[in-house]
Amino acid sequence: MSLGTTITIEGDELREVFARLSPHLPPYLRKIGPRPYNGLSFEFAPFTGRENKPTTPQSFYDDPKLRFASQSDDPTEHLVRTAARTIMGDLIEAARGEWRDAAHVADLKAVVGNAPDRWRTYERELKALEAAYSYLRTPEAAKEWPSALSRLVDAQDRTSEAAVAFDERAEEIARVHDQHLYADLGHAAALARAGCPDAGDWHIVSADQYSNTWFSDWNTSVPLQERTRRLVAQQDAHVAKVGRLSGFPG
Repeated sequence: MSLGTTITIEGDELREVFARLSPHLPPYLRKIGPRPYNGLSFEFAPFTGRENKPTTPQSFYDDPKLRFASQSDDPTEHLVRTAARTIMGDLIEAARGEWRDAAHVADLKAVVGNAPDRWRTYERELKALEAAYSYLRTPEAAKEWPSALSRLVDAQDRTSEAAVAFDERAEEIARVHDQHLYADLGHAAALARAGCPDAGDWHIVSADQYSNTWFSDWNTSVPLQERTRRLVAQQDAHVAKVGRLSGFPG
């Protein structure tokens, strides 16, 4: 069996490696098996993310049969002990990867709260805003221009409020993502595991953006509140221009 580019071990030596490792294997390990080309695969009991980070047990370091042996003194012992350290290192690294993902998901579950409801509210209000704005382009709107504008303003306010509400949750989620920067799961995948399968559609930017009070025009990675403010400003500018050109009070 190859354990990489420099270690190949078979037969009695391999059995001896696992005999020496056996007392030190972590309780969450379920299975060890070969990978198709080289190295080993590890199967673990599911992590909750609330356990301590997986580490090599102290007993492994204290075991005199696993301490370093030079190749010149004893080639067989050197091979067995090097292979054992390689396997334990790979095992712990694999366990840490799964644990990091589980910790990411666990922390998201703690903050996501009613984010799905808040996002659906935003989507509903945005759709209503788009409808109110589109209506202004119809001949019917000219017959009730003040009322149509009033409905647009109401829709703008509701959409802005929904954006602010979602941003409150989005900021907490973004901070969790930042805390788990080295987890393997992508943001949408982690949120899906946290019970939000539609989170791939959510507008969440980096955590530092939520504390900003000013955004340059070229910055497109802005919170939902700022994105909505820009949309409302565009609508207002268009309505004002129509008013000037048409004689309607803008």
